[in-house]
Amino acid sequence: MATSTSAGAPSGAVDQERVQQFLEKVITDGGAAVAGLCTSLGDRLGLYTAMAGAGPLTSARLAARTGLVERYVREWLDAQVAGEYVTYAPGTDTYQLPDEHAAVLADPDRSTYAAGFFTMLQAVYATEDSLMDAFRTGEGVGWEEHGPALFAGTAKFFRPGYTAALVPEWLTSLDGVVEKLERGARVADVGCGYGYSTTLMARAFPRSYFRGFDFHRPSVEAARGIAAERGLADRVSFDVATAQDFPGEGFDLITFFDCLHDIGDPGGALRHAEQALADGGSCMIVEHGGTSRTESGGASGHAQENTNPVGRALTAASVAVCLPSALAQHGPQALGNHAGEEAMRKIADDAGLHHWRLAAESPVNRVYAVGR
Repeated sequence: MATSTSAGAPSGAVDQERVQQFLEKVITDGGAAVAGLCTSLGDRLGLYTAMAGAGPLTSARLAARTGLVERYVREWLDAQVAGEYVTYAPGTDTYQLPDEHAAVLADPDRSTYAAGFFTMLQAVYATEDSLMDAFRTGEGVGWEEHGPALFAGTAKFFRPGYTAALVPEWLTSLDGVVEKLERGARVADVGCGYGYSTTLMARAFPRSYFRGFDFHRPSVEAARGIAAERGLADRVSFDVATAQDFPGEGFDLITFFDCLHDIGDPGGALRHAEQALADGGSCMIVEHGGTSRTESGGASGHAQENTNPVGRALTAASVAVCLPSALAQHGPQALGNHAGEEAMRKIADDAGLHHWRLAAESPVNRVYAVGR
């Protein structure tokens, strides 16, 4: 049995080379955490957009294009070069955002756009003290307790993936659903947030009517504004309601986009959905990928399989946002964002939704077709 010379310090020999390697990893992670702030600033201030397709720029030229202070812009550019986001030509003292990087950082309409992830950091770090209390008490940190950056960042992060896949891939993977939508169907989008998923479907299927529901009033208000801007208010409505009590019935399709795991009573949500479906109606549940773990902490997969960039981001987000949000609702289950297909399929079956099929998959999401 191992002994220790002081609290937490093992008495056995320590491989100093491995210590150094791990120290370098931690320093790298710390640098990435700080650099994330710079990425968010570059996105929100329009620096990446101004650099996209512009070729080599001096710091003064970029400052002029963005209306920002050159000294700050130069410091930001040096940080971008250090992170290998931006290239630097010392002979001309110019900086350039490669086109391939611009596809990820500068264009919100591209499926590869990922800068929205960094918008969320402001809100996530701000709840650290609340999370410390939650770890000690077992209480939650409600979605509504976060700052606006989380809501805006979440919508911004998921929108590109929905734009690229929702209509051409995910909906077409559901048996008979596209045909119903083309003829004219009634759709409920539960946990709609800013309503990007709702409006994407509405624009694609002008004969159908869509209702978005979310318990978070500021997000619902933002969704109403977006629908109005896109001229969809006559066929799209948004209301404040929970997943367990949203109004209406006879829906041909009920969708849950990346939200079922955030609900404190996912079984109650699916029971309500089952009751609100029309005859022959179905649900589409979009959830994160990643290796699952059971709610009790036992493995239903292998945790080490999440040691990849996507798995790391998802599991960390579950600690910071998803699990605390579910626990704050004091429901019977708090799944976390990597509960896995087996757990969710059982919840659906208990709710009367006995038909379950993995319909589509992406590097981040799995799409399930679910029905009675």
